[in-house]
Amino acid sequence: MKEHRPEESLKIENIVASAKVTDSLDLNFLASQLEGADYNKKRFPGVVLRMQDPKIAALVFGSGKVVLTGAKSIDSLTRGLQILGDRLRALDIDIPDGLTYKVQNIVTSADLGTPINLNKIAVGFNLDKIEYEPEQFPGLVYRLDDPKVVVLLFGSGKLIITGGKQPEDARRAVQRILSELSSLGLI
Repeated sequence: MKEHRPEESLKIENIVASAKVTDSLDLNFLASQLEGADYNKKRFPGVVLRMQDPKIAALVFGSGKVVLTGAKSIDSLTRGLQILGDRLRALDIDIPDGLTYKVQNIVTSADLGTPINLNKIAVGFNLDKIEYEPEQFPGLVYRLDDPKVVVLLFGSGKLIITGGKQPEDARRAVQRILSELSSLGLI
């Protein structure tokens, strides 16, 4: 049987990034001109534009700022921002070429491949870095400083890593958790 390697189970679930595409945008105009645009300022202060390929949503604000969410890879994020820029330029809006974004958060899942005892982990790990209240939430919340991420550990051995700024952060977090669990004899 092939050995389970948790680092190989890493899967990006969502990337959130922000960009500034111009100094100001007329949201009513965008909502009326962009196919698939959703704008209801009583509900949300921006135009929501859902793309199918790549499957991401662009939240477009009057300030010219954009939040991209739902991306599963850095490549799809880049493509999504290019598509948005092209669609805005097609409406004769002055949008610079080579738009750039800043990753705000990468949410990644992983699987240790074995159930873990959260009570023992809560006792073994550095107490000021964890929160574990099973009556409130079934996972153990572990805050790492390097990489600066938050890891949710579940008894099933599944992990959610959030707060990363680059895909490598999740890999490093999993390696660190594995190292700490094995040094405590918990896996």
